[in-house]
Amino acid sequence: MESSESNSSIDIKTFIPGKIICIGMNYKSHILEQDGRFPEKPVLFAKSNSSIIKNGENIIYPAQITQLDYEVELAVIIGKKMKNIAENQVQESIYGYTVMNDITARDCQKSDGQWFRAKSFDTFAPIGPEIILQENLPDAQNLNIKSYVNGELRQNANTSDMIFKINELISFISMSQTLERGDLVSTGTPAGVGIFMKEKKLLMPGDEVVCEIEKIGTLINKVKAEE
Repeated sequence: MESSESNSSIDIKTFIPGKIICIGMNYKSHILEQDGRFPEKPVLFAKSNSSIIKNGENIIYPAQITQLDYEVELAVIIGKKMKNIAENQVQESIYGYTVMNDITARDCQKSDGQWFRAKSFDTFAPIGPEIILQENLPDAQNLNIKSYVNGELRQNANTSDMIFKINELISFISMSQTLERGDLVSTGTPAGVGIFMKEKKLLMPGDEVVCEIEKIGTLINKVKAEE
């Protein structure tokens, strides 16, 4: 990669990832609120980059959907092209970190038998509020991570609860595909999503969703019905 490309900054206001690679079932607490079956290796899925919105923009509730859910996640932004990278070399290839809300249409997720459509509607990937450079966040594996809906705390965990840690995830992904500068890897969500609560608490038009990660910032988006 050319040094000028490696050293240029990525502006969150204009940033659209090349690829969005997400990790499912990667927090111990999230597994336990489901069926308790821990994965033997990382569970990967993709979101379309056309689902990206930024801090303060609206999450559009599609007319065809009946179950809309939130998932606060730590997102890793790749800084250098990599393939078959060892775990102990991953950190030097990370550009920085931000917050992502992995919005999901649970009814589609269940009916489709796979996750891509359910995760990739327009506006289903809010990110922000900013990118914290890797050198300014040396221990991303020990950050408090929370989500709120209309001021009610829904998720409250720490990134140390990940089953597969950041370096392991990115190394694993790089064994099957080349990661490029500007790709985004979202590392999974902890317990507290709406669909798995005893009394389901799914998103509705008018709701405000706040996703917060220590040392990175607070991502705020409102839900708006599709017109």
